[in-house]
Amino acid sequence: MSVPNAAFLTAKWNNLIMLNYEVDPEVLKPHLPPFTELDLWQGKALVSMVGFLFRETRVKRIKWPLHTNFEEVNLRFYVKYFDGEEWKRGAVFVSEIVPKPMIASIANNLYKEHYSAMPMRHSINSISERNTQYLYEWKLNGRWNRLGGTVNNKLLPISAGSQEEFILEHYWGYNKIGEELTMEYQVEHISWNAGTVTDTIFDADIAHLYGKAFEPFLNAQPYSAFFADGSDIIVRGGTKIRFAPKLPELPVL
Repeated sequence: MSVPNAAFLTAKWNNLIMLNYEVDPEVLKPHLPPFTELDLWQGKALVSMVGFLFRETRVKRIKWPLHTNFEEVNLRFYVKYFDGEEWKRGAVFVSEIVPKPMIASIANNLYKEHYSAMPMRHSINSISERNTQYLYEWKLNGRWNRLGGTVNNKLLPISAGSQEEFILEHYWGYNKIGEELTMEYQVEHISWNAGTVTDTIFDADIAHLYGKAFEPFLNAQPYSAFFADGSDIIVRGGTKIRFAPKLPELPVL
């Protein structure tokens, strides 16, 4: 078993709102990193709009002033990569938004991510003993875009084989660097608790943020929506992938 790369970033990820949409796989192919394959849920290609909070962020064990607590909103989809021994399940980020330009610059330069820095804010409002509304907002061209929903406060462990497990338990990140080069990095965290989300909110300049190809899919009702409480996380240093090992041959019967 290979030794994990050194930790690059540690933080807490909390209060994750996830709105999931079915898309045409062709929309994702231009973003697909070399040597990876789409990871499908029951034959469906899903993307997720995700809003959450970074807390107690450290880069190489250092807390940078004014850069420890902030929001992130991202659009991601799901892939898998065979490393010669096992399939690794990971996420690819089409867009990531944070309020801190330095965070965006570091991630884009070191991990070849697709970060943008914009003014952001969030709110958490108790609606009743059973429900809480979570809302993430980011300002683009003078307009506040919004992502959120009403969460059932009863959170439960993720069930094996569930859609929540499929969406939340991808522990690798993959980024397309070129036509024959991919960046891979590992994300570590415990299994989270999850809850249902109703009255979903997504109001954004989809074409500007993600491209016109995503408009008909992200303008539709979500395929599913749920919430996760989050936990401490570790993002490890990246590795460049330059080839895809061959799958083992099936025995001839």
